[in-house]
Amino acid sequence: MAETNAQQGQVVESAGRRKEIVGEVVSSRMHKTIVVQVIRKRAHPLYGRVVSKAKKFYAHDEKNDAHVGDVVRLEETRPLSKLKRWRLKEVVRRSALVPETVATEIS
Repeated sequence: MAETNAQQGQVVESAGRRKEIVGEVVSSRMHKTIVVQVIRKRAHPLYGRVVSKAKKFYAHDEKNDAHVGDVVRLEETRPLSKLKRWRLKEVVRRSALVPETVATEIS
């Protein structure tokens, strides 16, 4: 199979290896689960204009490592639940944003 650059939103395949995708974490509120949005950009077959398609993937994050805004690499795995078919392989880039915390209001 063809191997492509693993920039954001691209799929890497090789013979005998699991698929890997790179995307941005959009939700990490669930326990040991993250939601990753992958944006793929392609030229329209007729008009030539670049069209982006977004898809969300549910992934297993064993150590609750990733937070919203992080760019992560996912690896395909066996079905872990109804929606989870991917596992967090590594955090490619950390977000500059600090994870949300509960702020107490002072009067």
